[in-house]
Amino acid sequence: MRPHIAIIGGGIGGLCLAQGLKKAGHRVTVYERDRTSGDRLQGYRVHIDPNGARALRDCLPGHLWQAFLDTAGVSGQDFGFLTERMERLLLIETAKAADPADDHHSVSRITLRQVLLSGMEDVVRFGKTFERYERLADGRVRLFFEDGTSETADIVVAADGGNSRVRKQYLPHAQRVDTHITTIAGKFPLTPQTKRLVADRLVAGPNSVIPPVGMGLFCAPHELGDDVPRAGIGSTEQAGALMDNTGSYVLWAFGATIDRFPPDISEMSGKQLKDTVVRMIQTWHPDLRKLVELSHPDTVSLLPIRTSIPIEPWQASNITLLGDAIHSMTPMRGIGANTALRDARLLCQALTSGQDPVRAIAGYEERMREYGFAAVRDSMKASEQFVGGSRLARMGFKTFLRVAQRFPRLKAKVFS
Repeated sequence: MRPHIAIIGGGIGGLCLAQGLKKAGHRVTVYERDRTSGDRLQGYRVHIDPNGARALRDCLPGHLWQAFLDTAGVSGQDFGFLTERMERLLLIETAKAADPADDHHSVSRITLRQVLLSGMEDVVRFGKTFERYERLADGRVRLFFEDGTSETADIVVAADGGNSRVRKQYLPHAQRVDTHITTIAGKFPLTPQTKRLVADRLVAGPNSVIPPVGMGLFCAPHELGDDVPRAGIGSTEQAGALMDNTGSYVLWAFGATIDRFPPDISEMSGKQLKDTVVRMIQTWHPDLRKLVELSHPDTVSLLPIRTSIPIEPWQASNITLLGDAIHSMTPMRGIGANTALRDARLLCQALTSGQDPVRAIAGYEERMREYGFAAVRDSMKASEQFVGGSRLARMGFKTFLRVAQRFPRLKAKVFS
């Protein structure tokens, strides 16, 4: 019989892996701590790059891959660098790929979760909070849950996020730390009326705003087509502006080191968070201020930033990890979800290859550590650039961007 594969955690990476294993005919169970599929919805968009898109194409059955494409945003992907006065420093053009699996996509996290949970009623078990595991004499692993139950598996995959309990037992030396950077995010509603209130660049594609001192703002449109689903994949599951899954918007995220915010920032309401950002950007261009000022306070959230610390290789076994459970990273490069999806695709290929499972896992982990921890380091560097540096360093970076914009060959060499 094929081994029973247990996945701890039903996030993006864990569910993508489960879809791929089920598609290949393997025995797989996902143990998710949430009681229902709607307990832990996240109301913001996520950028899916070609690594993530190829993982979804390969792991999902054809009709769900099509559902993903049908419910993705239609906004452009050209990436702009702007000053806080809305001066364009550089625009990186991204041509649309012929194959959607080689393209970039904007998708609601809620919609993506709907896609990944589709057809998984016999695989995902909700209300199962992992507590600990024990190794059995025959090599299998017994999993214990907070409800007093236990299950046995041949292979265990930790996909339980940055606070992974599996990692804390399996690799207790693997640490996740606070970066001392905090972001506040919100949603500026996109309608024919509100589009006229801000510059076209802010609704045409993603942008990074680079002010003179230690803070930054990222914004990206999530514009839907005319055919918004009223039920099923792409529909709204919960009431409220944050969880509305059918409206178009511009996601904005303002970041700075924690010492730049008021000391009671973690206790603030959405309105208070919004007002705080408005005060901090009061000298910026009016269109950037409007993104924040016209956002519904219920869509504004505080998002502290943490990151993993890369560790040395460990001995492979029938327990492994993917996504934030092993390489949690800051969001400043927008690759966390894509790296988890890349993990899912690679691990699915390993576990369905017919190799000895531990040997297959060893091969997966060797590659995953290389690109996963590189992504952690690159994301941390991007975070430091986003909020840090001296005024002189910022001026130098802006000068470089302006020069690259003037010389297409330089821009192509640096940003291709």
